[in-house]
Amino acid sequence: MKRYFAILGLVVLAACGPPSEVTDPVTEADISALAKSIENLGPNVDPLEARRAAEIAYGYTRQLAIEYQIEDPPLVHNTKVNAGLKPRGLCWHWAEDMENRLDAEKFETLEMERAIANAFNDWLIDHSTAIVVAKGESFEEGIVLDPWRYGGHLFWDETLDDTRYTWVAREEVFARKRARLGPDGLLPR
Repeated sequence: MKRYFAILGLVVLAACGPPSEVTDPVTEADISALAKSIENLGPNVDPLEARRAAEIAYGYTRQLAIEYQIEDPPLVHNTKVNAGLKPRGLCWHWAEDMENRLDAEKFETLEMERAIANAFNDWLIDHSTAIVVAKGESFEEGIVLDPWRYGGHLFWDETLDDTRYTWVAREEVFARKRARLGPDGLLPR
């Protein structure tokens, strides 16, 4: 019976949108627009670093989509990951991998932050993302890099302009959740 509902759930979730086409081309205009937005994060942002970050964000999204075996819309893929049918591809996987890849560049004028949306909403699934910021700035002043949202297609926008999600710093989310835990590390009943 559980298997029946799992299969039914996958069929219903498949209606969330068409499968991702990992082979969709990324254009020079796509990369240039993101690079310009990253450069505009602050007067001290190095244009070469902004360009490199944009190239990596698009290129690494494609690489991860292949590694994660993305063939379905995000919620269907999540179901497959949670069922053990796919290796990775939950939003926090994308965010963690993107953050680590961009941090590996050791940028001098840029840094990475992480944020979570819907963490305190019992009706919505929480969602994690990586955010690129000018060095020393808060995530609110950054740009969301979200490859999960469109199943392996990079979505990006200024953090405060992202109309789909209200982002909260990951550290704040974790601190608030820890504060709710009892002395035994479990949520109070």
